[in-house]
Amino acid sequence: MSKAGKELTTHAVILAGGRGTRFWPRSRMRTPKQLLNIVGKDTMLEQTVARLRPLIPPERIWTVTNAEQAAAVKKQLPAAARKRVLTEPIGRNTAAAIALAALHVRHAAKGDALMAVLPADHFIAQPDQYRKIVGAALELAREPERMIVLGIPPTRPDTGFGYVERTGDALSSNGLPAFAVRRFTEKPARDLAEQYVASGDYHWNAGMFFWRVSAFLDNLKLFLPKTHQALESLAENIGKKTYERCLRAIYPKLENISVDYAILENATRQEGPPQVYVIPAEVGWSDIGSWAAVYELLAKQSGDNVLAGPGQAHDASGNFLYSPTKFITAIGVHNLIVVETPDALLIVPRDRAQDVAKLVKSLEERKLTKLL
Repeated sequence: MSKAGKELTTHAVILAGGRGTRFWPRSRMRTPKQLLNIVGKDTMLEQTVARLRPLIPPERIWTVTNAEQAAAVKKQLPAAARKRVLTEPIGRNTAAAIALAALHVRHAAKGDALMAVLPADHFIAQPDQYRKIVGAALELAREPERMIVLGIPPTRPDTGFGYVERTGDALSSNGLPAFAVRRFTEKPARDLAEQYVASGDYHWNAGMFFWRVSAFLDNLKLFLPKTHQALESLAENIGKKTYERCLRAIYPKLENISVDYAILENATRQEGPPQVYVIPAEVGWSDIGSWAAVYELLAKQSGDNVLAGPGQAHDASGNFLYSPTKFITAIGVHNLIVVETPDALLIVPRDRAQDVAKLVKSLEERKLTKLL
């Protein structure tokens, strides 16, 4: 390992700008999923920061969010991390959000640094094992141009996730294997997902990435040159009075594309030694993508009723019932999601929990802004 590699500081970038529409009516524009205690007493953002604290100090934890959520995000962060909240004037997907953070990390580090890029709203049941894997990923990412993704061993042929195909013999980092990535596949059809799971060579893409700032920005310049050029002009204004005006001017013009499509998929197609590696991560992960996923996490066995509040059930099974203020009773109903807030009540079959996002879109079209 080079001397320069040893001197790299490590920074975390937490992506916290999503709306969590599938968690309506609890999740709203100003208080989305990541700012709620969906599973456990702490919010998803608080849990994400707590997992990182033994590895990365708060002053090197950056959070990317939007103007509607920025104030609430800051309240949930440690004091030193509140100064590292970056506000996007408009959503431009993950490539732009990560690039914005990379520029600020480079500025703060006065040069190159290691970056861990993490979603704010995922659940990890095994934080100690998670930290061990993150440490291994950061160690591998010290190598210039190398990019690391965490891959979740699939438990079912889920068509809602992206898949990462590994290839070749494994490298070793901190006693953990890392495989070169052959390709990424986004949300395959059911029969293809079944083949992937059966092969043992595929993992779910958890959206957790590790690399040097320089490696990411070099790839951004190669694959999204216009975005790179625009953001480098912004970088010259960091810390100046002109920064906010420059940010508002250039950000809406950036390409609206995910980092997976823009950077990682293209990097796997480059000739030469592999640049992208996947570390299998069995850490009790869930992206908690819907109320049905919350039920699956909290139910001790299939058919249990999960009451997130006072209540009781008779001749009922498989229900998730949430009301913080009212006593809920359920009789003769099965596999329902019921979520009550002061201004709304959601009732939906568990197997249609994904459709809550469609409901929110309908509320938007009807301009029912008080419910959003």
